[in-house]
Amino acid sequence: MTATTARITVLGAGFGALATVRELRRRDAGAEITLVSPRAELHYLPGIIWIPSGLRTREQLVVPLAPFFERMRVRHVAADATGLQDGGRTVLTSAGELRNDALVIATGGRFIKKLPGIEHAITPCEGIAAAERIRDRLRAMEGGTIAVGFAANPNEPQAVRGGPMFEFLFGIDTQLRREGRRERFELVFFNPSKEPGARLGARTVQQLLAEMARRGIRTHLGHKMVRFDADKVVTEGGEIAADLILFMPGMTGNAWFDATELPRSPGGLLRADAQCRIEGWEHAYVVGDSGSFPGPEWMPKQAHMADLQARAAAANLVDALAGRTPRAGFKAELACIIDALDRGTLVWRTPQRHLMLPSSRAMHWAKRAFESRYLRQYRG
Repeated sequence: MTATTARITVLGAGFGALATVRELRRRDAGAEITLVSPRAELHYLPGIIWIPSGLRTREQLVVPLAPFFERMRVRHVAADATGLQDGGRTVLTSAGELRNDALVIATGGRFIKKLPGIEHAITPCEGIAAAERIRDRLRAMEGGTIAVGFAANPNEPQAVRGGPMFEFLFGIDTQLRREGRRERFELVFFNPSKEPGARLGARTVQQLLAEMARRGIRTHLGHKMVRFDADKVVTEGGEIAADLILFMPGMTGNAWFDATELPRSPGGLLRADAQCRIEGWEHAYVVGDSGSFPGPEWMPKQAHMADLQARAAAANLVDALAGRTPRAGFKAELACIIDALDRGTLVWRTPQRHLMLPSSRAMHWAKRAFESRYLRQYRG
């Protein structure tokens, strides 16, 4: 098998999948790349924090990928992955079977929706529609209590996405102030940990909590979640009356993994090594939220991390198919701007350094500029 004749299948159409395609094509001009996803679209989920205020709309965050696939010479199969056979060499999909010489799984994670009454809460990062529901609910509310919180996968500490919840919390506060109706609302932040967002670093956590206090946001911390009712959040430490509940549960693996023999971590993700290879599977790789990787306990689940893993996976895949030893690794790096609709706080963390810059308008505009630059590579 030579790299120029390789048939490579990529599952997913998010950050990790598309970064994998770019790197594969850069390294191998002749490979036959097939990408499987329900739609030929990228949904830029980091931008949904701006939907409630009207700063972004669905149309601005959905990027048709047909022009990108044409440029990259990628065949798109509009389907869902449903299983694997032959050690990953055959992918089962809702549109039929696909054969490959190498496989990259980048189908993201799945939120754990087991908490009783969770249907009463909106999970923002489920997609654009969820953010639109928040927008519509806020427009309809004349006042009341808004409860915002998140939790982790107890069996997979890294499988948590808390950053966007801080952004929704601060963004809604800013929005209500702009609209001149903040005094009619109470905002409450809840979390089962006493130090929510610890992956951002202890100093960042303290600053976030101080910012909540400055904005008059009440906190309910350190109490295990019990359930949601239509009008309240119930924890072991008490109840929070709420007219609107936003909650991000921990993440686990995709449901379709259950129909395979893929190795799973305690939290249900795919076990991978430092080269993004799925343990025990030949020419099979995982990037992004689908995988459980070696690294520091604070290693984030975010688009930037998926991009770094995608570069390593693509390099190792090409080397392995060419008979070379895969050696590329990825660095653990947390990089984010916690936005508050008009200002942003930069947080950057590596094993060697931890940097946090004070909140500023410049960081808000930097986040918007990054979005524009990032999406340009996929727009026609």
